[in-house]
Amino acid sequence: MTWPDEAVADGTATTPAHPSRIALFEAIRADRAGPVATRLLRLAHADTPFVRREALDLLHSLARERPWPEAVNAAVARLSDPDEEVRRRAACLFGHRGRPGLVLAALGELADPVVRTILARALGPTAAHLTDDDLASVRFLAHLETLRAAPPTRWRSLDAALLDDVREAAHHLADIGHIWGQALYGLRREHDTYALVARLLADPATRDIGTDLAREACHDWRAAPVRLLPLLVQHRGQRATPALGAALETASISEAAMRTHGALLAEAPFTPSPRARRIPSTATAYDSASAAALLAAKPVGVTRLAHASEIFEALLDAGPLTFRQAAQLYNLTFRRPGRSQAECAPLWLRHAGPSALSRLLALMTPHLADYAVGEYYLAGLARMGSHARPALPAVTALIDRRTRIPVNDSTRDAEMRLDESLLAAALSTHRAILADAAAPPPAPPSPQ
Repeated sequence: MTWPDEAVADGTATTPAHPSRIALFEAIRADRAGPVATRLLRLAHADTPFVRREALDLLHSLARERPWPEAVNAAVARLSDPDEEVRRRAACLFGHRGRPGLVLAALGELADPVVRTILARALGPTAAHLTDDDLASVRFLAHLETLRAAPPTRWRSLDAALLDDVREAAHHLADIGHIWGQALYGLRREHDTYALVARLLADPATRDIGTDLAREACHDWRAAPVRLLPLLVQHRGQRATPALGAALETASISEAAMRTHGALLAEAPFTPSPRARRIPSTATAYDSASAAALLAAKPVGVTRLAHASEIFEALLDAGPLTFRQAAQLYNLTFRRPGRSQAECAPLWLRHAGPSALSRLLALMTPHLADYAVGEYYLAGLARMGSHARPALPAVTALIDRRTRIPVNDSTRDAEMRLDESLLAAALSTHRAILADAAAPPPAPPSPQ
């Protein structure tokens, strides 16, 4: 059997969706003691470092699905491999899939700081036992795990211990600002994060760590860019590094930070991030005849419709909807959450009158923080104007959040942009509802 060797050696076994990878995974899932599984375990000890790396990556992926002691044993045998990347992969597999007691025992016996750091990190909360370790990165991880579960009375002493080790620990923890920021965010220590950023930025030896922590804070806390951007600008001229540039770019995503501190960036050697996205205007002109013809070709049970706003507005401007058109608008409004519902809800209010308002708002407000469709629902509330005043508490809650809205996108910066877009939309909706509520009523028609 040579095809597993060939697939691992040429990289196709680690290429997503490649037939070789699919075949290898299917064969091993079917029989962990079969010839393909046996062959992959042997490849972890191949002569070529690249093959050993690829084999360990594959073993780790398969061991995630269900326990595989033989894969863990293969990793243990490579913890002292002459190739550093092989050692890293072996430590990652052993650390995450081995029994914690065995990982702790190995940590005490090994000397390689890279391997020991990876093992300590993989241990998670169990690493809290290692605060007296000889290696700064292991101690840092141990104190960080201790901090995650510590009462507030211990925070200051643990902060001091982390600061004592951070400079040396950074040699083996490339994303130290990220993991530190995660722990502080989990404890909701927003203002303490800003103070730590300032302290780290003040020391040239820890400045890059401070910029990384600042960037993490901007991803987590809405106020962080406003608070931290001046500090970042203050240090940009002393020694501009890629980390500082990345932190400045992230902070500039915040519209509030740019409004407050934009002038400080006039001389900064970087390009600010693009502004938050807005719902593009896709208005299409319809008259009542073309709108009626389009709806006549749609089923009564339609639940999605492009340009629904323009279509039904043209009909409502011309007069009452027919029974069939009203049924279509009802289905678009009430049958399925999404953009069509958000756009049609104000039109149903216009058709059915104020008696429908409470039901419509109950449909709309749960989706305001949905990063995929929230802007459409907010735009719908804005179009309702003063009628949407009962929804103001939900809109205000969205605006008043201190933390970013949880979203899922390709990068943390992209996720921050989505939150900024929702925040901008919520502010616009808030203004629109209040402005409409404050507008004077229309003048009565003049007598003929």
